[in-house]
Amino acid sequence: MQTKFIAVAIALAFGAGATVSAGAQEIVKIGHVGPVSGAQSHLGKDNENGANMAISDLNAKGIKIGGKPVKFVLVLEDDGADPKQGTTVAQKLVDAKVNGVVGHLNSGTTVPASRIYYNAGIPQVSPASTNPVYTKQKFNTTFRVVANDAKLGGTLGKYAVDKLGAKKIAVIDDRTAYGMGVATEFIKGAKGAQIVDKQFTNDKATDFNAILTSIKAKNPDLVFFGGMDAVGGPLLRQMKALGIKAKFMGGDGVCTDALPRLAGTAAADGVVTCAEAGGVPPELQKNMDDFRARYKKAYNQEVQLYAPYVYDSVMTLAQAMQDAGSSDPKKYLPFLKKVKYQGVTGLITFDQFGDINDGSLTLFTYTGGKKTRMEVVR
Repeated sequence: MQTKFIAVAIALAFGAGATVSAGAQEIVKIGHVGPVSGAQSHLGKDNENGANMAISDLNAKGIKIGGKPVKFVLVLEDDGADPKQGTTVAQKLVDAKVNGVVGHLNSGTTVPASRIYYNAGIPQVSPASTNPVYTKQKFNTTFRVVANDAKLGGTLGKYAVDKLGAKKIAVIDDRTAYGMGVATEFIKGAKGAQIVDKQFTNDKATDFNAILTSIKAKNPDLVFFGGMDAVGGPLLRQMKALGIKAKFMGGDGVCTDALPRLAGTAAADGVVTCAEAGGVPPELQKNMDDFRARYKKAYNQEVQLYAPYVYDSVMTLAQAMQDAGSSDPKKYLPFLKKVKYQGVTGLITFDQFGDINDGSLTLFTYTGGKKTRMEVVR
């Protein structure tokens, strides 16, 4: 009887010790939002995968904050690329008392959600949204790790004229905050070319016959589209069907591995020029290549677009928390403003608005149905 009592006491003692140890480990919640349902779900899931990789790596390293062991937990939400749904899930993350947020994918959801995070004092790092409005609202909680539309659209406009020799350009946008923003900046950058037509569609459209018929009559040598690949791919297909032989250009929203699947043979060699709103110089390319290899091994698919930038966004939040010795948003926010994190995508530091310093672009085309890197532009 006494032996049994001692055995139980020992078991309880070890159990209590394990509970104390687990209880001493602080839980740090990182919210992630992207469209994991709907036409853009392949991009939202890509981002989500990048966040999961970062969380796994942080926990594997046994990160300590303020000398205390922590466990990072990812809190996932789906905004469906819809602004109303975006604000709803933003409030859910606030109510869940997350320590920081990575997201959203689309400017149209990122911008309205940013006010909710700002009011709650929760830092938000966007890995993909490029509309300049996001960081110009004077919210001290907003940051992004990619170049904005002024750089993205403006650079593409200049490239279209100077490198592709475009003289007559038609512009289409999808009326979203992202699509209109990048199209507006593209037009500003396309100095020396004639904008022969401006058309618009929406981010759920499938029939472009009317606007493309109008464009065909203007005989442009380049068509610029401000929007995402779910619309850009079918648009490119219908351009080919109508016999429009113009080059096609778009921003990061169409610059995905999925575009050839969505556009079919219309994405023929050299027809499309696009840009990611981030750029990795040659000396850091091995870091990106290693990340892509790890990603493919983990998920049995290629990186679609912004997974590396999501990964770096999570890591940047974690770095600021370590620098501050606290995961309390109020305490680590000042450290996030002056953070220096050498990530997969390059050195991450922010300017006074929360935009990444020295934001760069990577230009791509498609050959043999594959996205092919052309050059990095700073």
